[in-house]
Amino acid sequence: MPVKSNISFENMEVAFASKSDAELRKVYLVFALLNNKFVSDLGIALTNISFKLGLPIKGLMKQTMFGHFCGGETIAETIEACKKLESFGIESILDLSVEGKGDEQSFEKTTEEIYQTMVESAKTDYMPFGVFKVTGLGDYHIMEKIQAGEALTKEENSAFDRTKARVNRLCKAAHDLGLKILVDAEESWFQNVIDDLAYEAMERYNGERCVVYNTFQMYRHDSLERLKKANETAKAKGYFFGAKPVRGAYMEKERERAEELGYPSPIQPNKAATDRDYNLALEYALENGCYLVSGSHNEQSNLLLTQLINKQGIDPNSDRVFFSQLYGMSDNISFNLAKAGFRVVKYVPYGPVEKVMPYLTRRAAENSSIAGQSSREFELIKREMKRRKNSGQ
Repeated sequence: MPVKSNISFENMEVAFASKSDAELRKVYLVFALLNNKFVSDLGIALTNISFKLGLPIKGLMKQTMFGHFCGGETIAETIEACKKLESFGIESILDLSVEGKGDEQSFEKTTEEIYQTMVESAKTDYMPFGVFKVTGLGDYHIMEKIQAGEALTKEENSAFDRTKARVNRLCKAAHDLGLKILVDAEESWFQNVIDDLAYEAMERYNGERCVVYNTFQMYRHDSLERLKKANETAKAKGYFFGAKPVRGAYMEKERERAEELGYPSPIQPNKAATDRDYNLALEYALENGCYLVSGSHNEQSNLLLTQLINKQGIDPNSDRVFFSQLYGMSDNISFNLAKAGFRVVKYVPYGPVEKVMPYLTRRAAENSSIAGQSSREFELIKREMKRRKNSGQ
């Protein structure tokens, strides 16, 4: 199926086609609150206190922030949100967004829950991926020690074996269920261990098709070379290579740790360098046979990728390239890409309201802007409300 090469992310009618007037007003309220950093910070703080005191605010949260950024509290609830996206040509990834306690019982529970997301996803034709963080499956302190070259105790070796077994269980499930699976990127001081686990799984399960994808945070100045090297290794060993470039999520923490411990920061010198390497990663991936999930809310990068797909003559209906954004964000990108015939997957977070608060706090921080400036999301919502009013819709 041919796709539109002259795609625009300015079509608000397409961007907000899934929202009724009432829903749009609700979203307007959410972003109006997020757009004021003081109010946003205060609201999050009061919400956390309310949950600790056992106050009945869950209903309010489900009608506002939680309802906008999360698909539901359970897998079943979230699938209903995914069905609505599917009616607009957008696929989904069920994303468990609950931070566990970091003990063996919690690791087992998380593994089982993610396995269940894949079992349910495999029953549909619009949820092609599973996803996990390795730190949800095992102790990151042990991974730190391994990367630092420190010897593990007998107990730590056993614990890491269990972590590897959980990673393998999920990757094997993706393979056996006919799905794909994304391994999230994490902090640089144990990322090498995560990479090794991802590549072991690729070698095991990517022989016939691309099942396992590793994630690359392009705000690290070495990520582009790491991606290229990993693809060359995959070619040499004869398995498909899956890459998910993102700009990244731990920049401040990375810089602070590097300064505190006195080693060179792994972070790019500026945003321009991150943007450059992100776009170069897209070009490299398409020119060198990689399977790609582009995790980006950047309009220029998404536009570039549409052009690269057309230039390379890649079938947009194939599983070679997916565009990906978060649920509740950048709908102007997601819905316009889907309307133009590209494959788009939304990460759809879910979990009990009170346990998803750390995730919602991060979304609030990302969407809060400097006083007096409106966020991009807020501006788009206001434009669509004005368009509907002027058109008498």
